[in-house]
Amino acid sequence: MDYAAWKLFIDAAELGSLSKAAVAYGTSQPHISRQIVELEQYCGGRLFQRTGRGVILTELGARIAPRVRTWLASTEQLSNDIRSTAGEPIGVVRLGILPSTAHPLVSTLYHRLRERYPLVQLQVREGQGALLDTWLENGSVDLAILFRNSPTPKDGDEYLVEAATYLVGAEGDLLTKHPTIEFSKLDGIPLVFFCRPNSWRDRLEQIAGEHQVSLNFAAEADSLSLQGHIVADGGIYGLLGPYAIANLEKECRLQASMVVEPSVPRFIALAMSPHGELTVACRTVMQLTKEIARSRNLSSDLQLGVSTAFLQSI
Repeated sequence: MDYAAWKLFIDAAELGSLSKAAVAYGTSQPHISRQIVELEQYCGGRLFQRTGRGVILTELGARIAPRVRTWLASTEQLSNDIRSTAGEPIGVVRLGILPSTAHPLVSTLYHRLRERYPLVQLQVREGQGALLDTWLENGSVDLAILFRNSPTPKDGDEYLVEAATYLVGAEGDLLTKHPTIEFSKLDGIPLVFFCRPNSWRDRLEQIAGEHQVSLNFAAEADSLSLQGHIVADGGIYGLLGPYAIANLEKECRLQASMVVEPSVPRFIALAMSPHGELTVACRTVMQLTKEIARSRNLSSDLQLGVSTAFLQSI
């Protein structure tokens, strides 16, 4: 197999444009098109469908893309692993994260890698839960830090931190003036929440059904920042974890009450792509991530931060 040709195939798919691929490769679009045509002849079918805005993968292209990504990654990592056996870990690790976990967990990971393993390059992509699972499944990322709802890890996930759920209101709001709030008090109040599909929303609705509570999702927004500003304006509430609240404190004046009776814990998990072998660099990133999460006790720190912010607001 021609490594360069298949690398071009993946790059063109991710860029969504042969002209953009030509710019990235410093060549002409006709030259890129000829290379793609040669690949399509080799495969016996079209890999791309041309559109008015660029190109998208055909069914054949979409079917083989995950395996090509895996092959490219293993080929790139082979020489790195050989070098790693004689020295430090080396190579690129593609990490998918939720926006709310970017700080302090991932920012600390960046600095720790630079200090200890400067030859490991971290590539971070942000996305919501369903998108992160898709990236893991198709091999677009090697690892992902994301939320899980089940108390029991599955599919090789490793749980790093348990985080509580908070009802978040505007500063001075009466409903969130106490450190905790019973789940039953959520009945009927207007909520802003993430758009479907969202496994956390499904879990909340399941719990609500079990306790005869009606959740009123009056607004939907996948942007965490937008949710914070909507809540800060008053009259509507959010259901967020301590990571999200800690990040929103920089932008909005909020207060929060931990949801109890029942509590609704979520688990920050480190998940691995099922494609390809786990490289030395990946194992290094995994170990550092677990080290940071557990040594800092991030869940307790952040929940204390939420409580402190509450006390300062009353």
